[in-house]
Amino acid sequence: MPLVSKPGTPSPDDNAPSRVTHHPLQLLSKMAVVDGKSVAEFEEIMGNAASSLVVVHFWADWAQQCAQMNDVMAELAKEHLQVKFVKVEAEAVPEISERFEVVAVPTFVFIKNKQKIDRLDGAHAPELTKKVQTLASAVISPPATATQAPKEDLNTRLTKLINTAPVMLFMKGTPEAPRCGFSRKTVDLLNGQRVRFSYFNILADEEVRQGLKTFSNWPTYPQLYTNGELLGGLDILKEMAESGDLASALPKTETLEDRLKVLINKGQVTLFMKGNPQEPRCGFSKQIIGILNATSVPYETFDILQDEEVRQGLKKFSNWPTYPQLYVKGELIGGLDIVKELKESGELESILQNGQ
Repeated sequence: MPLVSKPGTPSPDDNAPSRVTHHPLQLLSKMAVVDGKSVAEFEEIMGNAASSLVVVHFWADWAQQCAQMNDVMAELAKEHLQVKFVKVEAEAVPEISERFEVVAVPTFVFIKNKQKIDRLDGAHAPELTKKVQTLASAVISPPATATQAPKEDLNTRLTKLINTAPVMLFMKGTPEAPRCGFSRKTVDLLNGQRVRFSYFNILADEEVRQGLKTFSNWPTYPQLYTNGELLGGLDILKEMAESGDLASALPKTETLEDRLKVLINKGQVTLFMKGNPQEPRCGFSKQIIGILNATSVPYETFDILQDEEVRQGLKKFSNWPTYPQLYVKGELIGGLDIVKELKESGELESILQNGQ
């Protein structure tokens, strides 16, 4: 089954008459954005990019937002001549998509010296522009030419980040792979308190890494925030844990099961999908949105790509391993195939309105 699915996707051979016959290395010098149409072409492009930053856009022809982001890539390529921009059709070259764990489109992967250094999921043109500017300036461009965002914009972004979750940890690395001893000890401390928390890897964004120090008036990492307020770093957290104050300072957390029960009852009809109704990020989600839109029944959606805990937890909770998943009055109806069958039998709208 393709990672990014849409029935009827043409094979690469269907486009043979329009295939460019130039050697991939010639394309690097002649075209702003290069097509990686096969594993061999992609490997050769990567091998000859040397130490240049490479931005790879995994796209699909059925997703309108991918076309828009291709236009953004073309403009960025004009501004950043030292950066290599590559397009890979996710469904046509699944080996590459699987290698970089691409499960939805558009997805952007940033590579240097054949190593992935960052990624961006979704059609976020400003964020793509900012990442290209930051990574290109860090890798190639002299610091004097780096484009800096206005301080007001950075402060707005930092305010949003510290309020992303009730408990938010800014750390080096990830909870699964901390990149410093202080971050590892902080993760262990929070896990010992049985606290659910979100995190931000400050090594992946130099602007946030430096800006948050000034914003919070706290010069080191990790930093822990609760409800948008700074609690402190590891030393303070250890003191609070020893005194028993940490548990009371952290927001009371609900279990994952309680959270899932709330989510599946978000509306009378609730769809868990990849993306949102305006920008579905997989072929199955796009199809089921089309079916629901053809009914007269309103529905709520939840983008499982924005919350890995919900994405994995709901599979076990519902005993249903794939997405999308459709719920009516908190009861699982099924995925795309079942919804199609209900539509063909004429039962769908009645079930959406009244439940099973």
